[in-house]
Formats: sequence, C-alpha cells, structure tokens
Amino acid sequence: MEGFTLVLALAALPAAGNFLGALASEVTEVSERVLSLALHLAAGIVLAVVGLELMPQALQATPPWVPILAFVGGGAFFLGVERLLDYVKNRMGGGQGATGPLAIFTGVSLDLFSDGVMIGTATLLNPSLGLLLALGQVPADIPEGFAAIATLRRAGIARRTRVLMALSFTAPVLLGAALGYFALRQAPEVLTLSVLALTGGALTSVVVEEMIEEAHQGQTSRLGPIALTAGFALFALISVYLDT
Repeated sequence: MEGFTLVLALAALPAAGNFLGALASEVTEVSERVLSLALHLAAGIVLAVVGLELMPQALQATPPWVPILAFVGGGAFFLGVERLLDYVKNRMGGGQGATGPLAIFTGVSLDLFSDGVMIGTATLLNPSLGLLLALGQVPADIPEGFAAIATLRRAGIARRTRVLMALSFTAPVLLGAALGYFALRQAPEVLTLSVLALTGGALTSVVVEEMIEEAHQGQTSRLGPIALTAGFALFALISVYLDT
C-alpha cells in the first residue's frame, strides 16, 4: 500500500476512533454529569491538539506573523459558522437550542479535518511519520466522538440522524488528507502552515464558546477541571510517546 491509498487508509484510523466513541455514547446511558465530564475531557484534548501540534508547526513558517494572523482568522471563521447555524435554525423554524451542539459537531469536524491535513502532508514526507500521527490521533478522537454525539442526543436529535452524523465524521478527515496530499504539497509552506493555524483558531473558539458552555448546562461535576487537564495530559502523552 502506497501513495494516496496509504494516506486514505491512515486517515481512516482517526475517523474510526471517533465513530467508536460515538457508538459508545449510543449504547450507554449518559447522565448530565458524565456528559459534562466528557465535554471537559474533549475540550482538554482539543486545546492540546492546538497547543502541542498545530501551532508549534504553524510557527515554523517564514514569516511567522502570517499563521498568527491566520489563527485570529480562525476565530472569525468560527463566528461565521456560528451565525450560519443560527440562520439555518431560524429558517427551519427552530430556536437556538441545538446551535451549541451543532457548533460542537462542527468543531469536531474541524479537528478531524486538521488531523487529515497533518496525516496527508506528513505521509508525503515520511510514511512512518504519517502512521505515527494517525495512531496518535485515535485515542484522542474517541472521547471527542463520544462527547459530540452525546451532546446531540441531549439536544433531542433523532437517533438515526445522530448515527448518520457520526458516520459523516469520515468526510472531513478524508477531505483534509486529500488536501494535504494533493493541494498543499505544491503550495508554499507558509500557506500550508497557515491552514493549520486557521484551524487551530477555530478549534480554540469552539472549546471556549461552545464545549465549555455546553459542559455547564444541566448538572455538572466538580471533577470537570480535572477532566479538562487530564484530556490535555492524555494528548500530551500521545504526542510525546507516539509522535517521536
């Protein structure tokens, strides 16, 4: 297995981990406290992805101010997505109730997209590096999928729709891998790294504005801060021991 086929196979690993977490949320009874802890854990993981993987790579660009500006643009991108979700909900006659869960779903999709971009570009440089990145993302994506689908479940979205949305998580990671493999390999390095930075800015906004807010809806647990830092530490362990 080589070339683009290898890239797709590696990109499918994080998608599978995410779907496994989604299935776990469907077959278990998720209380509000458990969901709050899962969201804190997922938020910590996403912050670690941004802080330990995306931005350190992005800041290697020359000049570094370009990806830094793109990081700010990621916040603007998130704002645009949030307003688009509000518009769609209003047009469909719904309120604001499901906007938060859908924004979290979008954030997880963006995280998977960034996974795909990293896997696609890394596999071009070294297939072994691509494999390590793909394997390293799997344990991190399981709680993300669990939290995202459990949040949709609490919002009252039908089970069939939730399963289809869980399956759709495959699309962004494969799209990111294809972009990293075909489009960005011929692009200037600063553009490739700016795409990662923009994704990082959007993910940071999702964590602060949606995941943490959603985690404090309903009953919460005092262990939330521990789950948050544990999520960060989990990805740090994965990054240190699998990506080296």
